[in-house]
Amino acid sequence: MKKIFRPLYLSLALGLVLASCGSQKMVSTPVENIDNLPLKTTTVAENDLQRWSHLDLVKDTLPGMSVDKAHKELLKGKKGQKVIVGIVDSGVDINHEDLKAVIWTNPKEIAGNKIDDDKNGYIDDMHGWNFLGNAVHEQLEMTRIVKKGPGTPDYDKAKAKLEEELKGLTPQKQQLDFILNAEKQLATYFKKSNFTLEEVKAIPATETSLAQPKAVFMQVLSTTSKPDFDKQIEEFKDYIYGQMNYNLNVEFDGRKIVGDNPNDLKDTKYGNNNVVGPEPKEAKHGTHVAGIVAQVRGNNKGGDGVTNNAQIMAIRAVPNGDEYDKDIALGIRYAVDNGAKVINGSFGKYFSQNKEWVIDAIKYAESKDVLVVIAAGNESYDLDVTNKYPNDTYDNFPEYAKNVLIIGALAPTYGSKMVADFSNYGKNNVDIFAPGEKIYATTPLNTYEYLQGTSMASPNVAGVATLIRSYYPSLTAVQVKQIIMESGTPLKNTVTIGEDKHKANFADASKSGRIVNAYNALLLAEKMAKK
Repeated sequence: MKKIFRPLYLSLALGLVLASCGSQKMVSTPVENIDNLPLKTTTVAENDLQRWSHLDLVKDTLPGMSVDKAHKELLKGKKGQKVIVGIVDSGVDINHEDLKAVIWTNPKEIAGNKIDDDKNGYIDDMHGWNFLGNAVHEQLEMTRIVKKGPGTPDYDKAKAKLEEELKGLTPQKQQLDFILNAEKQLATYFKKSNFTLEEVKAIPATETSLAQPKAVFMQVLSTTSKPDFDKQIEEFKDYIYGQMNYNLNVEFDGRKIVGDNPNDLKDTKYGNNNVVGPEPKEAKHGTHVAGIVAQVRGNNKGGDGVTNNAQIMAIRAVPNGDEYDKDIALGIRYAVDNGAKVINGSFGKYFSQNKEWVIDAIKYAESKDVLVVIAAGNESYDLDVTNKYPNDTYDNFPEYAKNVLIIGALAPTYGSKMVADFSNYGKNNVDIFAPGEKIYATTPLNTYEYLQGTSMASPNVAGVATLIRSYYPSLTAVQVKQIIMESGTPLKNTVTIGEDKHKANFADASKSGRIVNAYNALLLAEKMAKK
């Protein structure tokens, strides 16, 4: 999850230091001359930013998915079917005020009787299953490979990458310590931690020992408040120390508490029914992803989900680190066997020791008519060159399944900066792009935040897929994938992509060359369903 979830605090903290249907005729969104639309140069208003992913490219000059337009013009007065959506993630706060009404409840299970009533192998699985038990932190897959030692497949590659990551972490740790030390000096001087920009400016020049901390926080507090900074730097600190203590630490054993053998797919009697997880804050990622799909529309709380017809099935399988292939494979199978028609996977890694387990699970989902939507990843990699796990093809072999969508991320800026600067891309191995930067949705304990990553783009598409499956249930998962890819808005803008920030035609950044459009997708679904 560390590699797919890109929180805003990370960019900020590093930047600070480095700087210091009615009667109307329904027609699809026109694409003629769309590349010549005027660019939006004014600041996006907060109300629009909170729902920019639902806005319309032509009307609002933001590369949204026309979700509001679809609900207003195509779905008003219609009643779709409920669709179970499996959220394979870090956990979901199922008691959140904006999610509890849309959480899936297992109709075949009796709560709290400690009996596997439906005989599916999972006791009291009322709202999903927690394949991590009480585990929270984990190593990255490359760390696990290095820990196993020479002779392990991909050992040399993993060792080199681990050493590179550790080397890159050192200056970030130094930067973090620099900021924290400057903050400590000012807090000691003011005898309080919540100091203001005006107070920092007023520090007299005679306080020479505070010259550097003063300069740092004059810059910091010119763009954010001290409470907001405190929150962002605390999460940045969690990231740095999480990398050092868990993700990149070959001595750490995060799996011991689970009690299973992660290298034995047949060892399935593990985990529990606490789909939030032992620490609610660690369910932030999954709660946000669930909210993007299904937070209640129109209730004046937080943001709006893409659909009101989803039932969220929570599958906790992604720790603070890299997921195990076993948990993902079993999580996908659990979702399929318990009625999910759409599965969202906002996770990924660049090493995999048992990728065939996940491949088989995705093929199983395909055989049961389940669509699987997966985040492309956040390293600005070309996935035609670099394997990211999971995907529906590796090493540019033909796709092994037809029910998978791989999603890149858009930023709320139409034009050359439209592709989020962190998003992976690929003419053959990324299917389509959707909003993924500055996405506002649910976070644990009845809170809401902006988060960013292809992790956020993927559930936006899962939400559109859910809309289609809700109102046009006769369509198959393969047809839904086809609809989403063919109905997207095709663009040929020159955009900046890749680690080297090179210029490219947007049409070459994905297989479809399009951005997802819910309005157009529903129009095409209507047409296809009538055939």
